[in-house]
Amino acid sequence: MAKTATAYKEKMKELSVLSLICSCFYPETRNKLVCEFEDMEVKPINKRASGQAFEVILKPQSPVSDTAHNLPSPPKRDISLDDIQKKLEAAEDRRRSQEAQVLRALAEKREHERDVLLKAMEENSNFSKMAEEKLQMKMDQIKENREAHLAAMIERLQIKEKHAAVVRRNKELREELTA
Repeated sequence: MAKTATAYKEKMKELSVLSLICSCFYPETRNKLVCEFEDMEVKPINKRASGQAFEVILKPQSPVSDTAHNLPSPPKRDISLDDIQKKLEAAEDRRRSQEAQVLRALAEKREHERDVLLKAMEENSNFSKMAEEKLQMKMDQIKENREAHLAAMIERLQIKEKHAAVVRRNKELREELTA
């Protein structure tokens, strides 16, 4: 069958070239042209207005070529119970190996998922620690700034009180001198 299909493809390639040559030499007989090959017959069909159409008729195989294409099939051997048992065991081994492979793939996938989850948790923990440390540093800085600001205000207040005490003492001395 494969040889027939291959031969058909080759003949179709030849047919287009043959059709072109025939139409050049015999333009009036183009519609009546019948081409015969070893295993097929080609008849033109004038049913389409655009282009050409052909009817390809495959001939039955001749007895001479039939014997050449037939290959003897290998003799069938008797299948014993041991052979069947071996085949069944081999199939069972293949099934077990495939199941083991699927289970290994699932285990690797679970391991990867667990690793990814652990890494995400570790990164989240590290981020939390870093954020907490930054916040603590900010709070310490704010506390130091506040204490420095309060110390500066107390110092200015003490300077003002000393100045006010000096001014009061000077005023009392003036009043004593003028009185």
